Amino acid sequence: MATTERKPLLLDFEKPLAELATRIDQIRQLAEENGVDVSGQIRQLETRAMQLREEIFSSLTPSQRLQVARHPRRPSTLDYIQSISDEWMELHGDRCGGDDPALVGGVGRLGGQPVVMLGHQKGRDTKDNVARNFGMAAPGGYRKALRLMEHANKFNMPILTFIDTPGAWAGIEAEHQGQGEAIAYNLRQMFCFDVPIICTVIGEGGSGGALGIGVGDRLLMFEHSVYTVATPEACAAILWKDAAKAPQAAVALKIISHDLKNLGIIDQILPEPIGGAHSDPLTAATNLKQALLDNLEELNRLTAPERRQLRYEKFRRLGVFTEFTS
Repeated sequence: MATTERKPLLLDFEKPLAELATRIDQIRQLAEENGVDVSGQIRQLETRAMQLREEIFSSLTPSQRLQVARHPRRPSTLDYIQSISDEWMELHGDRCGGDDPALVGGVGRLGGQPVVMLGHQKGRDTKDNVARNFGMAAPGGYRKALRLMEHANKFNMPILTFIDTPGAWAGIEAEHQGQGEAIAYNLRQMFCFDVPIICTVIGEGGSGGALGIGVGDRLLMFEHSVYTVATPEACAAILWKDAAKAPQAAVALKIISHDLKNLGIIDQILPEPIGGAHSDPLTAATNLKQALLDNLEELNRLTAPERRQLRYEKFRRLGVFTEFTS
Protein backbone atom coordinates (compact mmCIF):
# COMPACT_ATOMS: atom_id res chain seq x y z
CA MET A 1 0.00 0.00 0.00
CA ALA A 2 1.31 3.43 -0.88
CA THR A 3 2.39 5.71 1.94
CA THR A 4 2.63 9.49 2.13
CA GLU A 5 5.28 9.46 4.85
CA ARG A 6 8.36 11.36 3.71
CA LYS A 7 11.73 9.66 3.75
CA PRO A 8 14.02 11.36 6.28
CA LEU A 9 16.85 13.49 4.91
CA LEU A 10 19.97 12.44 6.78
CA LEU A 11 23.01 14.62 7.37
CA ASP A 12 26.47 13.01 7.23
CA PHE A 13 26.91 12.82 11.00
CA GLU A 14 23.50 11.14 11.37
CA LYS A 15 24.55 8.00 9.45
CA PRO A 16 25.28 5.97 12.63
CA LEU A 17 21.71 6.67 13.73
CA ALA A 18 20.36 5.47 10.39
CA GLU A 19 22.42 2.28 10.58
CA LEU A 20 21.13 1.55 14.08
CA ALA A 21 17.54 2.24 13.01
CA THR A 22 17.97 -0.16 10.07
CA ARG A 23 19.31 -2.82 12.41
CA ILE A 24 16.31 -2.42 14.73
CA ASP A 25 13.90 -2.78 11.79
CA GLN A 26 15.69 -5.90 10.54
CA ILE A 27 15.56 -7.56 13.96
CA ARG A 28 11.89 -6.68 14.36
CA GLN A 29 11.07 -8.10 10.90
CA LEU A 30 12.99 -11.33 11.51
CA ALA A 31 11.30 -11.76 14.89
CA GLU A 32 7.85 -11.39 13.31
CA GLU A 33 8.68 -13.86 10.55
CA ASN A 34 9.97 -16.48 13.01
CA GLY A 35 7.58 -15.81 15.88
CA VAL A 36 10.36 -14.92 18.31
CA ASP A 37 9.97 -12.42 21.15
CA VAL A 38 12.88 -9.96 21.00
CA SER A 39 11.11 -7.00 22.60
CA GLY A 40 13.79 -6.74 25.30
CA GLN A 41 16.61 -6.53 22.78
CA ILE A 42 14.70 -4.00 20.70
CA ARG A 43 14.10 -1.82 23.77
CA GLN A 44 17.83 -1.89 24.52
CA LEU A 45 18.67 -0.88 20.95
CA GLU A 46 16.07 1.90 20.97
CA THR A 47 17.51 3.21 24.24
CA ARG A 48 20.97 3.11 22.68
CA ALA A 49 19.65 4.97 19.63
CA MET A 50 18.25 7.72 21.85
CA GLN A 51 21.54 7.98 23.78
CA LEU A 52 23.51 8.11 20.52
CA ARG A 53 21.26 10.86 19.16
CA GLU A 54 21.78 12.89 22.35
CA GLU A 55 25.54 12.36 22.18
CA ILE A 56 25.72 13.44 18.54
CA PHE A 57 23.56 16.55 18.86
CA SER A 58 25.15 17.70 22.12
CA SER A 59 28.62 17.78 20.56
CA LEU A 60 28.06 19.19 17.07
CA THR A 61 30.87 21.24 15.54
CA PRO A 62 30.06 24.72 14.17
CA SER A 63 30.06 23.39 10.58
CA GLN A 64 27.68 20.58 11.59
CA ARG A 65 25.35 23.08 13.27
CA LEU A 66 25.41 25.02 10.01
CA GLN A 67 24.18 21.88 8.24
CA VAL A 68 21.33 21.58 10.75
CA ALA A 69 20.45 25.27 10.31
CA ARG A 70 20.29 24.74 6.54
CA HIS A 71 18.30 21.50 6.71
CA PRO A 72 15.66 21.67 3.95
CA ARG A 73 12.93 20.51 6.36
CA ARG A 74 13.81 22.93 9.13
CA PRO A 75 10.69 24.94 10.08
CA SER A 76 10.42 28.22 8.20
CA THR A 77 8.98 31.61 9.08
CA LEU A 78 5.53 30.70 7.76
CA ASP A 79 5.63 27.34 9.57
CA TYR A 80 6.26 29.06 12.89
CA ILE A 81 3.77 31.86 12.31
CA GLN A 82 1.00 29.41 11.50
CA SER A 83 1.87 27.30 14.56
CA ILE A 84 2.12 30.06 17.17
CA SER A 85 -0.43 32.65 16.08
CA ASP A 86 -4.10 32.74 17.05
CA GLU A 87 -4.93 34.61 13.83
CA TRP A 88 -2.78 35.47 10.84
CA MET A 89 -3.21 37.51 7.66
CA GLU A 90 -0.30 37.88 5.26
CA LEU A 91 0.17 41.31 3.69
CA HIS A 92 1.92 41.87 0.39
CA GLY A 93 3.77 44.58 -1.48
CA ASP A 94 6.31 47.30 -0.75
CA ARG A 95 4.04 50.01 -2.23
CA CYS A 96 6.78 50.70 -4.77
CA GLY A 97 5.65 48.19 -7.37
CA GLY A 98 6.77 44.79 -6.11
CA ASP A 99 6.22 41.95 -3.65
CA ASP A 100 9.31 39.97 -2.68
CA PRO A 101 8.43 36.34 -1.82
CA ALA A 102 11.80 35.91 -0.03
CA LEU A 103 10.52 38.08 2.84
CA VAL A 104 7.01 37.57 4.15
CA GLY A 105 4.96 39.33 6.79
CA GLY A 106 1.57 40.31 8.06
CA VAL A 107 -0.63 40.92 11.08
CA GLY A 108 -1.82 38.40 13.61
CA ARG A 109 -2.42 37.66 17.27
CA LEU A 110 -0.05 36.01 19.71
CA GLY A 111 -1.59 35.06 23.04
CA GLY A 112 -4.51 37.34 22.19
CA GLN A 113 -2.26 40.36 21.57
CA PRO A 114 -2.19 41.96 18.10
CA VAL A 115 1.31 41.77 16.60
CA VAL A 116 3.09 42.20 13.28
CA MET A 117 5.20 39.19 12.28
CA LEU A 118 7.66 39.07 9.40
CA GLY A 119 10.71 37.12 8.31
CA HIS A 120 12.78 35.52 5.59
CA GLN A 121 11.16 32.60 3.77
CA LYS A 122 13.13 29.80 2.14
CA GLY A 123 11.61 27.12 -0.07
CA ARG A 124 10.95 23.45 0.63
CA ASP A 125 12.38 22.11 -2.63
CA THR A 126 14.42 23.38 -5.58
CA LYS A 127 11.45 24.89 -7.41
CA ASP A 128 10.14 26.63 -4.29
CA ASN A 129 13.64 27.84 -3.38
CA VAL A 130 14.08 29.38 -6.81
CA ALA A 131 10.70 31.11 -6.48
CA ARG A 132 11.72 32.51 -3.08
CA ASN A 133 15.33 33.18 -4.13
CA PHE A 134 16.60 30.86 -1.36
CA GLY A 135 15.43 33.33 1.29
CA MET A 136 17.68 36.11 -0.04
CA ALA A 137 15.54 39.24 0.00
CA ALA A 138 15.77 42.01 -2.59
CA PRO A 139 15.48 45.71 -1.70
CA GLY A 140 11.72 45.45 -2.18
CA GLY A 141 11.60 42.81 0.53
CA TYR A 142 13.26 45.08 3.08
CA ARG A 143 11.02 47.97 2.05
CA LYS A 144 8.00 45.71 2.51
CA ALA A 145 9.32 44.80 5.96
CA LEU A 146 9.73 48.49 6.80
CA ARG A 147 6.18 49.24 5.66
CA LEU A 148 4.82 46.52 7.94
CA MET A 149 6.95 47.69 10.88
CA GLU A 150 5.79 51.29 10.42
CA HIS A 151 2.22 49.99 10.42
CA ALA A 152 2.96 48.15 13.69
CA ASN A 153 4.45 51.27 15.25
CA LYS A 154 1.51 53.42 14.18
CA PHE A 155 -1.05 51.07 15.73
CA ASN A 156 1.03 50.13 18.79
CA MET A 157 1.58 46.48 17.87
CA PRO A 158 4.77 44.65 18.88
CA ILE A 159 7.06 43.56 16.04
CA LEU A 160 8.29 39.96 15.82
CA THR A 161 10.90 39.15 13.18
CA PHE A 162 12.25 35.75 12.15
CA ILE A 163 15.71 35.59 10.61
CA ASP A 164 16.63 32.80 8.18
CA THR A 165 18.79 33.85 5.24
CA PRO A 166 22.32 33.26 3.92
CA GLY A 167 22.38 37.00 3.15
CA ALA A 168 20.64 39.67 1.14
CA TRP A 169 20.41 39.17 -2.61
CA ALA A 170 23.71 40.34 -4.09
CA GLY A 171 22.68 40.54 -7.75
CA ILE A 172 23.39 43.55 -9.96
CA GLU A 173 19.69 44.34 -10.14
CA ALA A 174 19.52 44.45 -6.33
CA GLU A 175 22.34 47.00 -6.29
CA HIS A 176 20.56 49.04 -8.95
CA GLN A 177 17.46 49.04 -6.74
CA GLY A 178 19.40 50.26 -3.69
CA GLN A 179 20.03 47.15 -1.59
CA GLY A 180 22.49 48.82 0.76
CA GLU A 181 20.26 51.86 1.27
CA ALA A 182 17.19 49.71 1.96
CA ILE A 183 18.97 47.71 4.68
CA ALA A 184 20.64 50.77 6.21
CA TYR A 185 17.32 52.63 6.34
CA ASN A 186 15.70 49.68 8.12
CA LEU A 187 18.50 49.67 10.71
CA ARG A 188 17.99 53.35 11.47
CA GLN A 189 14.22 53.16 11.64
CA MET A 190 14.13 50.07 13.87
CA PHE A 191 16.09 51.99 16.50
CA CYS A 192 13.38 54.67 16.48
CA PHE A 193 10.23 52.58 16.83
CA ASP A 194 8.29 52.89 20.10
CA VAL A 195 6.85 49.37 20.16
CA PRO A 196 8.60 46.24 21.48
CA ILE A 197 10.73 44.43 18.90
CA ILE A 198 11.81 40.80 19.32
CA CYS A 199 14.05 39.20 16.69
CA THR A 200 14.62 35.44 16.50
CA VAL A 201 17.23 33.58 14.46
CA ILE A 202 15.31 30.46 13.42
CA GLY A 203 17.84 29.05 10.96
CA GLU A 204 20.67 30.78 9.15
CA GLY A 205 21.36 34.41 10.01
CA GLY A 206 23.78 35.79 7.47
CA SER A 207 25.35 39.22 6.96
CA GLY A 208 23.37 42.41 6.29
CA GLY A 209 20.47 40.34 5.04
CA ALA A 210 19.88 39.23 8.62
CA LEU A 211 20.55 42.65 10.13
CA GLY A 212 17.95 44.27 7.87
CA ILE A 213 15.24 42.90 10.20
CA GLY A 214 17.52 42.21 13.17
CA VAL A 215 17.51 45.35 15.33
CA GLY A 216 15.37 44.74 18.39
CA ASP A 217 14.99 44.90 22.14
CA ARG A 218 15.68 41.16 22.39
CA LEU A 219 17.56 38.83 20.07
CA LEU A 220 16.62 35.17 20.52
CA MET A 221 18.25 32.26 18.75
CA PHE A 222 17.43 28.59 18.34
CA GLU A 223 20.05 26.25 19.74
CA HIS A 224 21.23 24.89 16.37
CA SER A 225 20.87 28.11 14.39
CA VAL A 226 23.84 30.18 13.23
CA TYR A 227 24.40 33.94 13.08
CA THR A 228 27.38 35.35 11.24
CA VAL A 229 28.81 38.33 9.39
CA ALA A 230 29.50 36.11 6.36
CA THR A 231 28.96 32.47 5.50
CA PRO A 232 31.93 30.23 6.37
CA GLU A 233 32.28 29.41 2.67
CA ALA A 234 32.57 33.11 1.79
CA CYS A 235 34.98 33.75 4.66
CA ALA A 236 37.20 30.83 3.60
CA ALA A 237 37.21 32.00 -0.01
CA ILE A 238 38.21 35.52 1.05
CA LEU A 239 40.86 34.64 3.62
CA TRP A 240 42.38 31.44 2.20
CA LYS A 241 41.11 31.50 -1.40
CA ASP A 242 39.81 28.01 -0.63
CA ALA A 243 36.14 27.30 0.14
CA ALA A 244 37.16 23.84 1.40
CA LYS A 245 38.40 25.54 4.57
CA ALA A 246 34.84 26.51 5.50
CA PRO A 247 34.84 24.28 8.64
CA GLN A 248 37.92 26.13 9.91
CA ALA A 249 36.23 29.46 9.16
CA ALA A 250 33.06 28.33 10.97
CA VAL A 251 35.06 27.84 14.17
CA ALA A 252 36.86 31.19 13.87
CA LEU A 253 33.68 33.14 13.12
CA LYS A 254 31.94 32.11 16.39
CA ILE A 255 28.66 31.44 14.60
CA ILE A 256 26.90 29.15 17.09
CA SER A 257 24.40 30.15 19.74
CA HIS A 258 26.51 29.42 22.83
CA ASP A 259 29.46 31.46 21.55
CA LEU A 260 27.18 34.36 20.66
CA LYS A 261 25.49 34.23 24.06
CA ASN A 262 28.90 34.36 25.77
CA LEU A 263 29.85 37.35 23.62
CA GLY A 264 26.65 39.16 24.62
CA ILE A 265 25.30 39.36 21.07
CA ILE A 266 22.16 37.30 21.66
CA ASP A 267 19.94 37.43 24.72
CA GLN A 268 18.41 33.95 24.89
CA ILE A 269 19.00 30.48 23.46
CA LEU A 270 15.86 28.53 22.59
CA PRO A 271 16.19 24.75 23.11
CA GLU A 272 15.49 22.46 20.19
CA PRO A 273 14.16 18.89 20.26
CA ILE A 274 16.87 16.23 20.15
CA GLY A 275 17.67 15.87 16.46
CA GLY A 276 16.97 19.52 15.64
CA ALA A 277 13.83 21.57 15.11
CA HIS A 278 13.00 19.65 11.93
CA SER A 279 12.69 16.41 13.92
CA ASP A 280 9.81 17.81 16.01
CA PRO A 281 8.54 21.14 14.62
CA LEU A 282 5.59 21.39 17.03
CA THR A 283 7.84 21.23 20.10
CA ALA A 284 10.16 23.82 18.55
CA ALA A 285 7.16 26.09 17.88
CA THR A 286 5.94 25.66 21.46
CA ASN A 287 9.36 26.69 22.80
CA LEU A 288 9.38 29.72 20.50
CA LYS A 289 5.88 30.83 21.46
CA GLN A 290 6.59 30.63 25.18
CA ALA A 291 9.82 32.60 24.82
CA LEU A 292 8.08 35.31 22.78
CA LEU A 293 5.24 35.60 25.29
CA ASP A 294 7.66 35.81 28.24
CA ASN A 295 9.78 38.49 26.59
CA LEU A 296 6.76 40.47 25.43
CA GLU A 297 5.41 40.49 28.97
CA GLU A 298 8.66 42.04 30.22
CA LEU A 299 8.96 44.56 27.37
CA ASN A 300 5.33 45.69 27.68
CA ARG A 301 6.07 46.86 31.23
CA LEU A 302 8.54 49.44 29.89
CA THR A 303 7.69 52.83 28.45
CA ALA A 304 8.54 53.61 24.83
CA PRO A 305 11.47 55.92 25.79
CA GLU A 306 12.84 53.21 28.11
CA ARG A 307 12.69 50.62 25.33
CA ARG A 308 14.42 52.90 22.84
CA GLN A 309 17.18 53.73 25.29
CA LEU A 310 17.78 50.10 26.24
CA ARG A 311 17.77 49.13 22.56
CA TYR A 312 20.41 51.76 21.84
CA GLU A 313 22.55 50.69 24.79
CA LYS A 314 22.26 47.02 23.81
CA PHE A 315 23.84 47.60 20.43
CA ARG A 316 26.44 50.04 21.74
CA ARG A 317 27.75 47.25 23.99
CA LEU A 318 28.32 44.84 21.11
CA GLY A 319 31.90 44.09 20.16
CA VAL A 320 34.73 42.65 22.22
CA PHE A 321 38.36 43.59 21.75
CA THR A 322 41.64 43.40 23.65
CA GLU A 323 44.16 46.22 23.87
CA PHE A 324 47.87 45.51 24.13
CA THR A 325 50.25 48.18 25.35
CA SER A 326 53.93 48.11 24.51
